[in-house]
Amino acid sequence: MNEPANPETPYYRLGPETVLHAVDSTGLLTDGCLLALNSYENRVYQVGIEGGEPIVTKFYRPERWTDQQIQEEHDFSLELADSEIPLIAPTVINGATLFHHDGFRFALFRRQGGHAPELEDRETRLWLGRFIGRIHAAGRCKPFSVRPALTAQRYGDESILTLREGHWLPPHLEQAFDSLAGDLMINIGSSYERSGHVENIRLHGDCHPGNLLWRDGPFFVDMDDCQSGPAIQDLWMLLSGNKPEMEGQLADVIEGYLQFCDFDPRELHLVEALRTLRMLHHAAWLARRWEDPAFPIAFPWFGDSRYWEDLILGLREQLAAMQEPALTLG
Repeated sequence: MNEPANPETPYYRLGPETVLHAVDSTGLLTDGCLLALNSYENRVYQVGIEGGEPIVTKFYRPERWTDQQIQEEHDFSLELADSEIPLIAPTVINGATLFHHDGFRFALFRRQGGHAPELEDRETRLWLGRFIGRIHAAGRCKPFSVRPALTAQRYGDESILTLREGHWLPPHLEQAFDSLAGDLMINIGSSYERSGHVENIRLHGDCHPGNLLWRDGPFFVDMDDCQSGPAIQDLWMLLSGNKPEMEGQLADVIEGYLQFCDFDPRELHLVEALRTLRMLHHAAWLARRWEDPAFPIAFPWFGDSRYWEDLILGLREQLAAMQEPALTLG
């Protein structure tokens, strides 16, 4: 395994006083109440405000995004919010959404309550389809300039390289992983070929149920992974179960989606390829963040042989899934 956590991780300097002083630097007046919220990639807190509702502040992980890339995320969020899409966009103060304090970059958001969407409900799926269709209709209007694209190279090849070069796999599994990784990338490439010319549009990028709040309707949160990619990327994570179940769920989502945006059914060839890329990317993400002390505490199983055995088993199942006929809309 790699070296133990580095005690000089920049987030170690982000103590409660720094958080409160940072929010105060925007002109707001904090009341001293601070609650850390569940987040690993960034640091996120609920902060009390004198005479007002608490707000949420997100401190961006150092060296992950440039200021320009963060600003492009903010601009896209504001564009969607201005179109009355229920999305939690950053707060604008004196014309700015990205703030700096004591070497950290942060943004402020209004607090939004809610619960997980009931994805087994047809009306919920229709509703989500309509709003994702509206997001994509806006996303097609112009491209990102500096945000990255979701590609097989970035999520697949680079993730595999991270795991290989870091010697993260137990020695007895390295050969099996190397052989499997090559087969996976060949089949991912074949999936993209079957999908034809994929139109890359601006996406939410990480539209899983954990990034959806429901309160008299949906609210989309956490645009931190917004990127360019195929439309199906924002749809497939709403599906679960066996193939007939997923096809039924997909039919409802697409029915709502088509009210606001066209959909190319050839993108359905990408569902299992994108699922595979997400699995590889997640493993590499944990490896890249392992020096952050929060990660060994939150993911202690990452260094166990059982995790890697289960991952390889899951990836073999994905290899088989990519060779099966794609989902259909009926």
